[in-house]
Amino acid sequence: MRRETRAAWDALRAAWNRPGRERDLVVQSLKAAAAAVLAWVVGGVWMGDPLALMAPWVALVLVQATVYSSLVQGARQFGAICVGTVLASAAQALTGDTTGALALSVPVLMLLANWSRFGDQGIYAATTALFTLTAGSVSMAGVGHRVGQAALGAVIGVAVNALVLPPVHLRDVRENLAALAREAGDVLRTVAADLRQGEWDAQTAAGWLGASSRLDHRLEALRSARRWSKESLRLTYGPLRRLHRVPHGGALPPVDEDERFGRVTGHVAALTRALAVSVDDNRTPAPPEGPALDAYARLLELIGEACHTEADSLLDGSVRPRPDKETEEAMRELHQELQEKLRRHAGEGAAHTAVLGTLLLQAENLWAETVPDDQGQ
Repeated sequence: MRRETRAAWDALRAAWNRPGRERDLVVQSLKAAAAAVLAWVVGGVWMGDPLALMAPWVALVLVQATVYSSLVQGARQFGAICVGTVLASAAQALTGDTTGALALSVPVLMLLANWSRFGDQGIYAATTALFTLTAGSVSMAGVGHRVGQAALGAVIGVAVNALVLPPVHLRDVRENLAALAREAGDVLRTVAADLRQGEWDAQTAAGWLGASSRLDHRLEALRSARRWSKESLRLTYGPLRRLHRVPHGGALPPVDEDERFGRVTGHVAALTRALAVSVDDNRTPAPPEGPALDAYARLLELIGEACHTEADSLLDGSVRPRPDKETEEAMRELHQELQEKLRRHAGEGAAHTAVLGTLLLQAENLWAETVPDDQGQ
């Protein structure tokens, strides 16, 4: 309970202090509530419809994460509601009994709920049938009222989502991309620190493997955010976009950046696996030692710092950063030093050479992905 309370408090503070996912969730939640209240005022108060429950119910669930999804879900839900209302009314007319109508219509509607055309809105056909049959007498006028109120709620829900701070999820891509870059840098710096201490074993390597595997989850979150962002831009061009200030000028980082950091994630995973294999007593390869290990740790640390710098630039909305000349020169010197040590290791035995060569290859791959091409590696 303490952890949950602390997490909730942190989310509230984040929503209050800065733009981000937490504030977006608050805005969408309040918009959904406002849409439901507005639908009730229009349908229940102004129109005086006794079946006005349908309008706020539909409006509430149609304030989706994007305007496009609101329209798609609205069409699907309205279709499901119409089907549920009509079949329930027909079952009532055939049986003349509420229980019989439920037994006749609900199984059919639950099967229809699995129809792909309804998406995840198919369940509303069955729930609408339950409302229709248990709310009193069923008549053609009642059917018309329910369908009309559902249409009213759909229009209000979609309109509120589209016209009041329409959601544009560009920030999520930047935040997830920056988080992936930062976490990749964290893994590399942790590995570098452990290597420099010289007291690392299979348990330490298992921790590196766990940290690198978490990068895969972050990469999947980035890809999901990219899909949401592309969808959020559909139907929100022109005047609708002006109603909601899009962060960083509305510019998404290119998709190539997702692929690049996907490769970085793969190289980090390969690097940690190679280190884990080198400390496995049942395997032949052996980890590098002494000055070679120190130089390699320093190189990983510099690459990790480059990842952190890029994460900061992504959050600021700036271009891909260039490493300073001192850092770049240090990386070149370390690279040359490791090449020399690799040649010396080759004369001492294959075990150390195999591991150092693999580690150096992965470091070069990471260097190529994190240092801009025009820097003349």
